[in-house]
Amino acid sequence: MEDSTVGNFTKVHTTVTFIVMIIVNVLANIIPFNGLTTGEISDLYQNLFAPAPLTFSVWTVIYILLAGYILYQYGFLSNRDSSFSKDLIEKIAIPFTISSMANTGWMFVWHYKSIGISLVLMLIILICLIVINLHTSKAELSTREKIFIRLPFSVYFGWITVATIANIATFYVSLGGNGYNRLLTVAVLVVGLLISGLIMFKNLNLGYGIAVIWAYIGILVKHTSKSGFKGEYPLIILMLILCIIVLLIAEVYIVVTDKEKLKSFKLFRKKAQ
Repeated sequence: MEDSTVGNFTKVHTTVTFIVMIIVNVLANIIPFNGLTTGEISDLYQNLFAPAPLTFSVWTVIYILLAGYILYQYGFLSNRDSSFSKDLIEKIAIPFTISSMANTGWMFVWHYKSIGISLVLMLIILICLIVINLHTSKAELSTREKIFIRLPFSVYFGWITVATIANIATFYVSLGGNGYNRLLTVAVLVVGLLISGLIMFKNLNLGYGIAVIWAYIGILVKHTSKSGFKGEYPLIILMLILCIIVLLIAEVYIVVTDKEKLKSFKLFRKKAQ
């Protein structure tokens, strides 16, 4: 019988880098690094794509989901009779570890205002998550595997997609660019919508879409709140509302399509029996 347990090396390097990432992210804001919190650094490079501070609470959700994945690979939440989970986990282990290391490094360079290097590290995280999601999207997963393998990286991928665009905007401002360019911001929002929509439809990825919608809602809150831009940019507000509506429609489509796929799969199994 094939061993269905994940290798010790995989467990160790994914767990250690994940824990270090969590510790550094917490300490970066408790100490804080360079005397500034992560959000305060962001405020130094004001632009119209930046979300409200509350939006960043999504990191707590992402880290909880990833912690569930870590436990899953140890067998605490997994089906020990499944060798497929092992194969998939082994495939995504290295890119996950690299993404955790890049995330850790990002916190340091961001807090010390090396925005260009932070963008490079953000792109590394994005590439790692693309690789991981290519593996998970191709796999026929059980419900348990969808929850503990696909979902964590889908939500993470969705958030990092928008975070990468935000990092590019910050880098642009750090070079002396105008962060208050309305038309440029609208164009960026549309590009973000097209990219995320393509990924959502291609992979029928519900978790990815939820993270993107949350990010766009965060930007909308920043534009409409008294502590934000106080509704000064109606064109951007309108575009954000339209983008969110389109993304919500896409989510409904994914739910309906996924149910149809599930029905077809069950029907196929009955006929085979």
